[in-house]
Amino acid sequence: MIRNFFKVVYRNLLRNKGFSAINIAGLAVGMAAAILILLWIQDEQSYDEFHKNKDRIYEVWNRVPFDGKVSCWNTVSALTARALEKDLPEIARTVRVNTNDNMLFSVGDKKLMKSGMTVDTGFLQMFSFPMLKGNPSTALYDIHSVVLTEKTAKSLFGHEDAMGKIIKIDNRDNFTVTGILKDPPNNTRFDFEYLLPWSSLKYREGEDWGWSDNSTPTYVMLKPNATYAAVAPKIKGLKQQYSDEAKKIKWELFIYPLHRWRMYSSFTNGVEDNGGRSTFVKIFGIISGLILLIACINFMNLSTARSEKRAKEVGIRKVVGAQKSSLISQFIGESVFIAFLAGIVAIIIVQISLPSYNQLTDKKLFLNFGSIYTWVAFIGFILFTGLLAGSYPAFFLSSFQPVKVLKGTFKKANALVTPRKILVILQFTFATMLIICTIIVKQQIDYARDRETGYNKDNLIYHFMTGDIPKNYALIKNELLESGIATSITRTNSPLTERWSNGWGQNWEGKDPDDKTSFDRYLSDEGLGTTAGLQFIEGRDFDLKKFPTDSTGLIINESALKTMKFKDPIGKIVSDLGIDWHIVGVIKDFILTSPYEPTRPILICGAKSSFMSFKVIQIKLNGHNATAQNLKKVAAIFKKYNPEYPFEYKFVDEAYAEKFDNEQRQGTLAALFAGLTIFISCLGLFGLATYMAESRIKEIGVRKVLGASITNITTLLSKDFVKLVIISFVIAAPLSYWSMYKWLQDYEYHVSIQWWVFAAACFLSVAIAILTVSYQSIKAALVNPVKSLRKE
Repeated sequence: MIRNFFKVVYRNLLRNKGFSAINIAGLAVGMAAAILILLWIQDEQSYDEFHKNKDRIYEVWNRVPFDGKVSCWNTVSALTARALEKDLPEIARTVRVNTNDNMLFSVGDKKLMKSGMTVDTGFLQMFSFPMLKGNPSTALYDIHSVVLTEKTAKSLFGHEDAMGKIIKIDNRDNFTVTGILKDPPNNTRFDFEYLLPWSSLKYREGEDWGWSDNSTPTYVMLKPNATYAAVAPKIKGLKQQYSDEAKKIKWELFIYPLHRWRMYSSFTNGVEDNGGRSTFVKIFGIISGLILLIACINFMNLSTARSEKRAKEVGIRKVVGAQKSSLISQFIGESVFIAFLAGIVAIIIVQISLPSYNQLTDKKLFLNFGSIYTWVAFIGFILFTGLLAGSYPAFFLSSFQPVKVLKGTFKKANALVTPRKILVILQFTFATMLIICTIIVKQQIDYARDRETGYNKDNLIYHFMTGDIPKNYALIKNELLESGIATSITRTNSPLTERWSNGWGQNWEGKDPDDKTSFDRYLSDEGLGTTAGLQFIEGRDFDLKKFPTDSTGLIINESALKTMKFKDPIGKIVSDLGIDWHIVGVIKDFILTSPYEPTRPILICGAKSSFMSFKVIQIKLNGHNATAQNLKKVAAIFKKYNPEYPFEYKFVDEAYAEKFDNEQRQGTLAALFAGLTIFISCLGLFGLATYMAESRIKEIGVRKVLGASITNITTLLSKDFVKLVIISFVIAAPLSYWSMYKWLQDYEYHVSIQWWVFAAACFLSVAIAILTVSYQSIKAALVNPVKSLRKE
């Protein structure tokens, strides 16, 4: 029986090689696309799910009323951790995390820049990062201990055992290697090459900051018998117990569970809005389902289109006693077998595509063939695809009446509405929606990219102030300027594309007592306007040589001026962080954070700031020199005055371009899957056109004999498909408009949806359909009618 089944399937595949190839290719491409998307979704949903205590781990968040709204963010005062341990008996452990970028690790003559984290001693007990060597309970107890990842240990010590070895960090202190960790997986928020104990941070930078600072990620682990419901009310008013300012403005704390960090972490007016990455995961999940459905629709269409060729087989089987159920089993079995062949091809496509796909998605996805779960999922996926693709054809074919079939009176329906037409409309509805969405996503990216930044990014680089740069800054600056390599240089607290400080509580003349506006803070010594090309609308730039009092000077942007409502701002006093700053200039708004959001009020403080420190040197290269020549000379000067550290610079325009990476990635993925959807749809359309041309070959011959031209016949065969594509556009247009309108609402600075996008999508869909079917239409029209009518 089984042998007979495979024999029938094999003969059917060989008898209709073209249709079999189209069926297998369509299903394979659809399955491969679905697998790639599902791998991405699985990776997104697995973030930090490997931790043993994941159900007990929470992150501490702020919930604070500002500007008539309630803001939430996930960094708190460093003092919060100890207060939680002291006041809440339900908490088993608290851990603070501070990210360290660009620290110099020296082992003999080997010097490498590494990025890692400074953490509390319980970090390795709270989070399950596998330790290859050392004790997770004691590895971070000593102030001069360091835990390395396996990759970092090999880069520093080669194949030697790193345990107990000494590393000099930032040319200051010697640290002893007390543990080796397995490299962190890709699906975790913690990205580090080493871990240092929190006590070393206090040793390097002094005591923990006060309750007014809110820049420390803090995590808590509840005791096994504790519940979120019991802890939440107690933590809510904790900060108000220690800070009068927090009590005054009703500052609240809350804890946020680990399983929601990656997918959600999005709040609107103090309430979780179910946004975040979960929206994109849902969208791409729907896309994967649609692509697989479109591939299955192809199979259904082609199988039912060829129904006449298998009608006699069904009739004879029924006459000799075959039950409808056995015929359904036969046809579904054939579908599953074809899905199995397509699945093998799909796996090959996925394996070939994964390197490029990983580069596109910035992930490390792979198929784990060594896991039984992979094979179970693969078999289940094939069975599901085979059943989905084969269900309708199986019931359709098995329903033929043997009397009509064997009499030769069986004919296909030529009704106005048929299942096949509905399936084609569904295919092109999805394809058209993806075309429209792809165009609008690209428009949104271009709209934000073309937005005026408010500064000049050309020939502007920055370098972190590592090693001896702070003490030799004046020498470096003078040599760069005198040699003609640079035209302007300044020091700042952060790169021009990043905000490292913000806050509220500033005071100025005429301020509304109820005003709780939060300002972004920036720090500069002098020459920031010239270096960055900021546009002054009033006043001037900082100049410490001419005006030594500019150390307490303040430059504000237009948004800050609107908030403060000064008619004549120059000379006005703004108090912030214990210093009275005097305004010396007003600049046009510039983009410090996201290009998709409105610009915020910014305070650029002078060099006297005690709260912020200089971390970055910004250099405007001389545009008259070749860039490569400039960089070579800058590197030589940095090596001269900072010999122990490598010269690691970054162009500001490159840093700004990175702000678009996420949306660019989404747009590229949408375009890729739109292309695959169109390709699969066109495969099915091509197969249907081929079958239609074959089934109407005699009609075409008669028409040609009666004088029909090639154009007439091509139009005749193409118009039905074009009608279906136009109907699919009518359905897709409003659905696309609604979905893109909702998506754009996540961006305060966004493009408007224009009519021509829909016109372009309609034209493109129709053009693709015509090109797909025209080959077969023209081929059929060119056939000599003598050949097609020879049997009559």
